[in-house]
Amino acid sequence: MLFRSIRWGRADIKSVSLIANVLAKQTAAEANANEAWLVGQDGHVTEGASSNAWIVTAAGDLVTRGTGRKILGGVTRATLLRLAAHLGVRAVERAFTIEEALKAREAFLSSSSSAVLPVLSIDGACVADGRPGPVARRLYDAYGEYVGRLSGSG
Repeated sequence: MLFRSIRWGRADIKSVSLIANVLAKQTAAEANANEAWLVGQDGHVTEGASSNAWIVTAAGDLVTRGTGRKILGGVTRATLLRLAAHLGVRAVERAFTIEEALKAREAFLSSSSSAVLPVLSIDGACVADGRPGPVARRLYDAYGEYVGRLSGSG
């Protein structure tokens, strides 16, 4: 689900005042959506209410918003960028629009609690064929292997 961002201009600062994110999550839950992607005044997706937003373009580029004042970067996001490079997946850190997300080959979100979670539809419109895509699956597997190695079980 898409949610017009009502946060202040420093989303990169994690604070105890995340009421806008909580409201976005509540709105998503009421719409039977797993997450809300926040959309800035310029029409670009910034991030999820509790996750980072990713798409795979028609050209096969992995796209996520660059870090800075617009998003809270996250450890999982940084790890996925390193894993994408290791897998030979071209990652581009830039803003993307709602329209671009709806036309994407794949979309997914990442967070510490979800790792890599495919986005199959956005506001009722299917992303690609409505199934998890190969880039998200490869990153999910690579992330699982990485975490397994860190914990000594892989």
